[in-house]
Amino acid sequence: MKNTIKFIASSAVLASAGATFAAGSHAGGHGHGTEAIGKPGVAAKATRTVQIDMTDNMRFTPDTVTVRRGETVRFVVKNSGKLKHEFNLGTEKDLREHYEMMKKFPEMEHDEPNIASVEPGQTGEVIWQFTKAGTVNFACLHPGHYEAGMKGAVKVGAGK
Repeated sequence: MKNTIKFIASSAVLASAGATFAAGSHAGGHGHGTEAIGKPGVAAKATRTVQIDMTDNMRFTPDTVTVRRGETVRFVVKNSGKLKHEFNLGTEKDLREHYEMMKKFPEMEHDEPNIASVEPGQTGEVIWQFTKAGTVNFACLHPGHYEAGMKGAVKVGAGK
């Protein structure tokens, strides 16, 4: 009897952990390689605001942004479409990997500082400090959107 109760209890724990993963909720900004693209910014240190529009033609406007290394930027992302979109900063590799996960768990919710998930007609915000020169990519990783070309790049210059 003891073993049966232990088995049922451990099965319940594993089932709930599996259900949590299957629901596709993840948070915290860790594990997605954000250190390679910079770090979450402090709102008071943002040197400028960049407006980005997301539309159902699967495009960002603008799709290229230029910043200086060390700069903190407030991205205000507006969803002008009728579909949910997201603005997700990352390396191309991390975005592709995350996209594969989104295809398996399309209702995945995000609570990470490099992502703004935005409902139709709404506006979201990402405040980011770009600590390294190079290119930081951004994309909408909702199934079908990335493949349709909903991506862009932040060109990070050497600095001041």
